[in-house]
Amino acid sequence: MVGIIILVILGAIVVAFIGIFNRFAHLRNEVKNAWAGIEVQLRRRHDLIPNLVETAKGYLKHEQTTLENVIKARQQAIDVSGIKDKMQAENMLTQSLRSLFAVAENYPNLKADKTMMSLQDELTSTENKVSFSRNNYNDWVTKLNRYIDSFPPNIVANFFHYEKADLFEIEDAAVREVPKVQF
Repeated sequence: MVGIIILVILGAIVVAFIGIFNRFAHLRNEVKNAWAGIEVQLRRRHDLIPNLVETAKGYLKHEQTTLENVIKARQQAIDVSGIKDKMQAENMLTQSLRSLFAVAENYPNLKADKTMMSLQDELTSTENKVSFSRNNYNDWVTKLNRYIDSFPPNIVANFFHYEKADLFEIEDAAVREVPKVQF
């Protein structure tokens, strides 16, 4: 009788362990899938930038440094691997694109160019998709990290060396600021 009780308890522990392990596998795969969604949108963003730069080149002959910075930041964003490095490179690319658009404001013909307007609209749409993908990724990372912190999954996490994932955060303080509206 005692042996049966011990077997039932051990069986329950094994079933719980398998359930926890499978939940980790699910969460880890969701995080990977969400990161892949970000990468798809970032690739789209990276593909738009050369067209944007080419369109702007004709108008911004005296602004070569700005264009070179955008091209350089794009290449760095493509070349890096790892989530933290990717976040940093994408933040730099965002800053260089902001500089390009700020300079473009001083060129009415460029602002009015249909190709430039179309590319800016496409880039804005892509930025929105990147933001949505980033939020989805961060949601799954938060779920995984919470699960790693909870008991008893933290025992399984420590045993199998599951580590918390990094959130995809915006490091640029200017991006975090709420826009100021003045009338």
